Amino acid sequence: MFTGLLKKHADKKRGKMKITDFYDYKKPGRKISMITVYDYSMARLVENSNIDCLLVGDSAAMTMHGFDSTIHATEEMMLFHVAAVKRAVKTKVIIADMPFLSFRKSPEAAVETAGNLARAGADAIKLENVDGHEEAVKKIIESGIPVMGHLGLTPQYIKALGGYKIQGKDEKTAEKIIKDAKILEKLGCFSIVLECIPGALAQKITDAVNIATIGIGAGSHTDGQVLVLQDALGLYENPPSFAKKYIEGGELIKKAFNDFNTEVKEGLLPENKNDNNKKSQKMAVCSKK
Repeated sequence: MFTGLLKKHADKKRGKMKITDFYDYKKPGRKISMITVYDYSMARLVENSNIDCLLVGDSAAMTMHGFDSTIHATEEMMLFHVAAVKRAVKTKVIIADMPFLSFRKSPEAAVETAGNLARAGADAIKLENVDGHEEAVKKIIESGIPVMGHLGLTPQYIKALGGYKIQGKDEKTAEKIIKDAKILEKLGCFSIVLECIPGALAQKITDAVNIATIGIGAGSHTDGQVLVLQDALGLYENPPSFAKKYIEGGELIKKAFNDFNTEVKEGLLPENKNDNNKKSQKMAVCSKK
């Protein structure tokens, strides 16, 4: 039965998801799945999955480059990762984060960065908060580049927020987040990420706007969910409390490394005992599929 289900999914011919699908999925309550991805190898795996869309997040600065926050993600870094992901992805919407300060300098500078991300392969961009850069959001959308908003815990503002804390717990801040969500919708955003806010607040926002809400640490009543790939695969020892680990990827990979090391040390590799066999001497040619 399980094999049959896999075959059924594999046999499906998927067309490329479109930005308009975010609106269409919200109406009947069809949930949207999104996962972060930053490189070609992982993007290939996600491309062949049933995940709806990909986020090339500025979290690449942390997950791929070892920095302690997302503010270290530069435009050059983001362009590099978007281009790598695009080379593997044909049927998913690719959303790319606008890096720190890139949309605060001027609307013109924001449009230029958004355009560069689009040329690299992004179908849409995501930016955090709205106060002070409403015009930038408007100009980007008017330029033909779809925009996803991001409210609640906004990592690029982590120094001002005083750490990774739940936002919107009191009435004043909750109302501000609701107000900002409505502003983003009015400006023309097609979706909003709601990060680390109370579930009741996330549900209230979801009901108050006609665009899709994507939650992360925001309860189950949003229109979709996003996870950081490394958290989902269990590659880190201390993931956020809201992140669900689907496999113990770190342990599996470590075991594979150690098994390889053991077989090398014990002379068990290569497995083909006939080193003079012509077939064993042929180099495997890796081809893109």
